[in-house]
Amino acid sequence: MRILILLLAAALAGALALFAFAPYRLFWLMPITLAALVELLQREPRRAFWIGYAWGLGAYVSNFRWIYDSLHDVAGLPAWIAAPLVLLLPAYLALYPGLASWLACRIDPRPGVRWLLAFPAAWELGEWLRGWVMTGFPWGAAGYSQITESPLAGYAPVGGIHLVSYLVALSAGALAMLARAGMRQRIGILIAAALVWGSGVWLRDIEWTHPVGKPITVALGQGNIAQELKWSPENLENSLLTYYRQVAMTRADLMILPETALPLFLDDLPSGYLSMIRGEASRSGMALATGIPRRTNDGRGYLNSVVALSDPKMPYYAKDHLVPFGEFVPLPGLIGWIYQHMDMPLSGFSRGGADQAPLTLAGHKVAFNVCYEDSFGEELIGPASRADILANVSNLAWFGRSEAMSQHLQLSQARSLETGRYMLRATNNGMTAIIRPDGEISAVAAPFTTQVLTGFAQSRQGLTPYMRVGNLPVIIGCGALLLLALLLGWRRRGQH
Repeated sequence: MRILILLLAAALAGALALFAFAPYRLFWLMPITLAALVELLQREPRRAFWIGYAWGLGAYVSNFRWIYDSLHDVAGLPAWIAAPLVLLLPAYLALYPGLASWLACRIDPRPGVRWLLAFPAAWELGEWLRGWVMTGFPWGAAGYSQITESPLAGYAPVGGIHLVSYLVALSAGALAMLARAGMRQRIGILIAAALVWGSGVWLRDIEWTHPVGKPITVALGQGNIAQELKWSPENLENSLLTYYRQVAMTRADLMILPETALPLFLDDLPSGYLSMIRGEASRSGMALATGIPRRTNDGRGYLNSVVALSDPKMPYYAKDHLVPFGEFVPLPGLIGWIYQHMDMPLSGFSRGGADQAPLTLAGHKVAFNVCYEDSFGEELIGPASRADILANVSNLAWFGRSEAMSQHLQLSQARSLETGRYMLRATNNGMTAIIRPDGEISAVAAPFTTQVLTGFAQSRQGLTPYMRVGNLPVIIGCGALLLLALLLGWRRRGQH
């Protein structure tokens, strides 16, 4: 009974992590929920894996419950199949906090070594691993809860989101120790915490990149086409007309339309439509890019692409980091039958390639990323270093009226902070936004509305510290801290 209560308490603490992220943004809650996990582990270290696993299961089910909206409400998967699948991703992701908790409790029983050395390092290494194992799913990492309200956000341009996640876990370990520490230890912990969090405030005031040229006017289309209508042949004319009207009524230097805004292949566009929409952009001297699927050069595959329609050569960016189960089927022989129950067109995209040049639009180099590609900070370093502005095109109509679109906006804010670049987000139904290099939102369109968001963006050049070094220093540092904790544990056991 006691262990059951501990597991339920861990799952509840994990579930509360939902409110640390957007749209709630109670950033201070994340160290508290992790401190609650530490306290539970301290009470029953022999069950460390299962307590950590329960925390992760609660956290990831609450954060990603929108998977059900995607599978059942939008894709049409029957509830008896959708409900178990909703648990599948959290059940896998929860392995990482489970293993981190087990490792921290195995290394050394002394609270200082366990919670200030081993636990934060093991936690961060777990988050790094889940960001690339099986193509990776870094969404929901602890560091994102600190973007942009927390002082810890100031560390994002220095060491990326992984440094921020490490500091959250370190803060949780320190917070849990306060209740058990003596007066001298408490003073030391509080001074160290003040230095870490205070330095974050100071780092927020540093401009790591510099502006180049004059600001440009930008326009971001939001068509608000329901997912169940998006690929319907009966709604094709409405979709094309919606975005044509938005282009015709807009005056800006640069206009971007969302992911697959034009819901058919580029070479299948109705006769005359391309010249009409190009003509409207040309009359106002506006560079125009849109999300639209296009076939590969050999004609045997298709790409989730962004095409510069205003350029006669129509250069494009094609999504490279594809969503497993959504944009490609990883085990078709095993799970292909599920797709017979789903309304999911174009679930077999080809990769665009890792080294794609930015698109030149309105005289500026714009590095595009599509949908959840902006979840992967290190993958955006190369494109951002060759570009002046970042742009994300997305279609989150898959996830209904859930927290997914606000959480995705927070990912884009982290990428702006890490790279010191503007991020322009054109989405089908939200959150369309202009994000400044400091991660703050300059302008945002109301979700589930049909409109064009207009504002200004500024080209930026230069490299942040994170762009120079990537994730490697944080990963090596966490590995070294784990090794130190392990050596201290061996030494203690040798003395006994």
